[in-house]
Amino acid sequence: MLRLVYRALWWIVAPLAVVRLWWRGRFEPGYRRHIGERFGFYGTPPYTGRALIWVHAVSVGETRAAQPLVEALLKRYPSHGVLLTHMTPTGRATGEGLFGDRVLRCYLPYDMVGPIRRFLKHWRPSVGVVMETEVWPNLIFTCREDDVPLVLTNARMSARSFRRAARFGGATKPVFGGFSRVLAQSDADAERLRMLGASDVDVMGNLKFDMTPPPALLALGARWRARFGERKVWLAASTRDGEEALVLHARAMLSAASDAGRRSLLVLVPRHPQRFDEVAAMLGKVRLNYVRRSAWPDDDTPLPADVDVVLGDSMGEMAAYFAAADVAFIGGSLLPLGGQNLIEACAAGTPVVFGPHMFNFTQASENALNAGAARRVSDAGELATTLADLLVNDDKRLAMRTAALLFAKQHQGATARTVTALGRWLDRGYAAPQE
Repeated sequence: MLRLVYRALWWIVAPLAVVRLWWRGRFEPGYRRHIGERFGFYGTPPYTGRALIWVHAVSVGETRAAQPLVEALLKRYPSHGVLLTHMTPTGRATGEGLFGDRVLRCYLPYDMVGPIRRFLKHWRPSVGVVMETEVWPNLIFTCREDDVPLVLTNARMSARSFRRAARFGGATKPVFGGFSRVLAQSDADAERLRMLGASDVDVMGNLKFDMTPPPALLALGARWRARFGERKVWLAASTRDGEEALVLHARAMLSAASDAGRRSLLVLVPRHPQRFDEVAAMLGKVRLNYVRRSAWPDDDTPLPADVDVVLGDSMGEMAAYFAAADVAFIGGSLLPLGGQNLIEACAAGTPVVFGPHMFNFTQASENALNAGAARRVSDAGELATTLADLLVNDDKRLAMRTAALLFAKQHQGATARTVTALGRWLDRGYAAPQE
């Protein structure tokens, strides 16, 4: 009965989803493109090429996390094609930038049986790999009915998400049990997923530790750092709505605390590109001198000393921002939003500070704290105090930098383990059933 109700709800939601796409397209035109794909209609003939590996990565974060896996699959299975699906234009653009024409790409349809069945019939994947938290009932049921193995990879299940899912009682068991295999990030994730009904669950580690910062971006970050001059630089990375005000409050307290704090440079990078203009207006309102990354010439001109804030309004350059910073604050963590990925910062050797709300990255954040690579703060005031301590103490920053690099390196290997696990279907030459 719940399954029928869920299917019926999608018939109500689908028209509203199209309206929402058109509305969001005011700021991100990509939302108004390829709308047919979201209902399983593709402007190309059905795929009839090589055996196809399908990897679903919703947006930018999942796409970047999938990069080492996709690269490993392309290398190990050169006779297979790879299809990368997304749900956001930024994710799709990130995939195009990372892989170019080495992979196929499209949007995954909404979670409706008809569109999903059209998707599977058009592409005929040999195996589906969905990243992290993508649990869509109709997708899971339809893949099982159509004999397409579906593997939940780099799977995580926070205590908060588990409590929410557990409210549905036994209804979760056929959903999570519908995955052909579940490859979890940690023991805690694996146990929660088993309690929700998942079977054939193994712990593989976190794919994000295998993300290698592109040398070109690290070099770009080093160039930026040289242009910033001798003052200390702190980065507020992937901030969310409501956090920028807290970050600017911390900056004001830091400036009042010491001369070094007053002269420090804030690099502020909002999580979502549609908010760049909003944050720029906020900086102007509080009378801070700022420069936008998009308006900054790509040369070696020093940043003017009277610039208080660099607004990072670019996509795909996060590794460069980390490389240019002495300390990085991880956004999404001062408010109860679950935090963001801190592994990329550690891989760049940047000391990390985050707030109390990292429940989407519990294991990684706790491990980083234990390794000495990160510090946790409770609010904007403690953020300012911690920054004041780290920015003036070179020895502490160096110790955290060393710990961050070691922490990132010690947890690598999930990609190789995941590719081996997927070999259950790929090594035996599994192909989707013919029509």
